[in-house]
Amino acid sequence: MKNRFLFKSLVLLGLIANAQASEIYTVDELILISLKNAPELKISELNYEAAQQEHKISNANYLPKVDMQAAVSKIGSSSIVDNNIMKDDTLLMGTLSLKQIVYDFGKTGSTSDFTKYESQDAAFSNIQKISDKKREVKEAYYNVLKAKSLISVQRENVKLTQAQLYRAQQYFKAGIRTKIDISDAKVALIRSQIDLKNAQYNLKLAYALLDKAVGFISLDTDYKVYATKLNLNTLANHVKSYDLNLKDSIEFAYINKPIIKEYETKIKSKKALTKVNSAEYYPALFLDAGYTKQKLDKYQLLRSEDQWQVGINLSWNLYEGGASSAKVQKSKINASSSNFALRELKLQVKKQVTFDYLNLNRKKDTLALSQSLMVVSAQKFDQAGKRYEHGLSDYIELQQARQGYIDAKALLIVDYYNYYIAIANLDNAIGR
Repeated sequence: MKNRFLFKSLVLLGLIANAQASEIYTVDELILISLKNAPELKISELNYEAAQQEHKISNANYLPKVDMQAAVSKIGSSSIVDNNIMKDDTLLMGTLSLKQIVYDFGKTGSTSDFTKYESQDAAFSNIQKISDKKREVKEAYYNVLKAKSLISVQRENVKLTQAQLYRAQQYFKAGIRTKIDISDAKVALIRSQIDLKNAQYNLKLAYALLDKAVGFISLDTDYKVYATKLNLNTLANHVKSYDLNLKDSIEFAYINKPIIKEYETKIKSKKALTKVNSAEYYPALFLDAGYTKQKLDKYQLLRSEDQWQVGINLSWNLYEGGASSAKVQKSKINASSSNFALRELKLQVKKQVTFDYLNLNRKKDTLALSQSLMVVSAQKFDQAGKRYEHGLSDYIELQQARQGYIDAKALLIVDYYNYYIAIANLDNAIGR
């Protein structure tokens, strides 16, 4: 009985622990979730699908259009046999027609090209949004890790100030130090507690931004991000240089960044639209064919019940108030504008890549210095503690050394995670 009770208790505790456990996600897992959840990506995907359907619609112009009509009419008719007496009758009629484009001076082909490029435009726009979403999730993810690590620093700060308060109280009891040291220690403790509380709220805010980036809309979502324990003494040693130099990064962006491909496709679509509008000057030849069958219930028709016709028709708009010319000129202007827009975009991309590349290298260089600063600040804090213990310095010097150590430690953590955020920004800038 005891074993059975123990087994049931362990099972129950396991179920409770499992119910309270939080999901733990890596950054790659969060990115995959965001690609499924993000509303803006769903909208972008639907725009791409709509553009594809528009291309299918334009390609349908190559194929014949077949229409069928059927009608049942109540009519009045007379017959010589019946002394021309008007009688009601029912007319049954059915028509089958076919219309096929024969030649329209490239309008159909150019329209197909235009919708094809518009579809490609939407595809590259969607890819760019995916790249932006990856960068957004990475930045939010590293900000959460940063906030978590800063909480640890502030907790250490609270412990250090508590220890300093205890030491100041003991020195005062022993008559070695004055009461002002206790007051200073209490002020420092309260400030460290405030900093800890702010750090804890900053983590909640960081999770809120991550929720938005990933697309967690439920209020019951409970999860944690995967984090490894940091060795602050060797952080800078694990940071590697970016695998592309500045020149290669810019050239990579010109070739691979989705938004540049999107603008290049816009130029092609504008040129195709110019051809579509230019074709308005010329006629279009159509093959028309039709078959009609009609029948009266009571009387014979005066004309044949079955008819068919086949012909070549020409449609040519000779004048519409200069609208055709204006359309052509407008499309040419838009095509020229798109060329300048692409050039302006490349300048913007070059500027952004340069900025992100230099910022990444700055983070890398300052990270090594921040690590050295933390080591030296820790040594200074230790020395300040010994000086204070032997009466060689006042409490203010000790407080400044402690705060300098805490600030240096926090700066190292901030620089470390900002370095990975800088990598995410540069990857996005060049189109990775």
